Amino acid sequence: MNVDRLQVLAYRVAAQQLDRPDLPPARLAVLDLGVQDTPYGSARLAVSARTTADPDDDALTLVWSTRGAPHLHRTADLPALAAALWPVSDADATARIATTQIREGAKLGLTAFRAAAKAMHEVVTRPMTKGEVSTAVSALVPEGVTYWCRGCNAQHISGALFQQVGLAGGVRLAPKGSATTLEPIPGRRDVPAHSVAADSVITAYLKLLGPATPAEAAKFMGTTPTEVKRMWPKDLAEIRVDGRRAWLPADQVDLLLDAIRRPRLLRLLPPSDPYLQARDRTLLVPDKSRHAEIWRMLGNPGAVLLDGEIAGVWRAKTAGKNTLDVTVTAFEPLPQEPLEAEASRIATLRGAHNVRILDAKT
Repeated sequence: MNVDRLQVLAYRVAAQQLDRPDLPPARLAVLDLGVQDTPYGSARLAVSARTTADPDDDALTLVWSTRGAPHLHRTADLPALAAALWPVSDADATARIATTQIREGAKLGLTAFRAAAKAMHEVVTRPMTKGEVSTAVSALVPEGVTYWCRGCNAQHISGALFQQVGLAGGVRLAPKGSATTLEPIPGRRDVPAHSVAADSVITAYLKLLGPATPAEAAKFMGTTPTEVKRMWPKDLAEIRVDGRRAWLPADQVDLLLDAIRRPRLLRLLPPSDPYLQARDRTLLVPDKSRHAEIWRMLGNPGAVLLDGEIAGVWRAKTAGKNTLDVTVTAFEPLPQEPLEAEASRIATLRGAHNVRILDAKT
């Protein structure tokens, strides 16, 4: 089966419900994978881009999950997700936490994960700051997974490991102002004994961001293609995307073929939006010179989605008490009326009564 990139983009818009149905946030398809919240508040905007309902939903919880990044998930999904994200092998565990800070310690693999997760579970019995938890957990884990932090003048657990065991340790995030507070998930379970249904995370990735390859799924998971192939789902359909082999859950093929090309909509997607999480960035944005504008090392802008294509980037900041300035860098002409409507929606979510749209090029 052969499709082109326009059909893939149309499929992803449909699969991610960017037509904005009237659904409670917890029923949105993107919650199957989780919605990254970097920077804090982005997940709320991503949810609002996909539903007419209030984006705040008590059925959702913010946790460190995939790659240790903060994600919004259905609270009911957390026990199964903790087991699904547990590494499938020592090699998988090492790949997920290998950094220059703990090059040797990362070789402990599952031992490192288990020690850190159990320490997190033991330490966090009440609301605590991230710094307090890090200090306490660092004292309980093997020295090899800690490093000397010159700024703090202390020995710290590696952040890559610390955040990736948060969910397994039964901890959720409760941001308060500029501080990150950690607290136990109500009714939390013990640390997973082993990985269970790791393929479910990859299936969700393929459903929302497919057709995709093992290498792309591995980048999303923060591991290697070899390890992803150990958890590769069954019941997949092989799809040729402009001649390149990729895979999609078999039950999504009809949606892929039926998706309306160039869907007529404009959305202001926040940084780290699910649509931008695809690892086939050249398919998403063929002009590679634009990649550095969209995906930065730090401080990503939001993206303007126009008819399935990334048509620009945007940033917002408050101007006075009641006004939000949305500065847009357009890659192509943008329709003004839907742009103003989306900017007004974001302003309302951020508590502003007025919005101004500014052209970054003027």
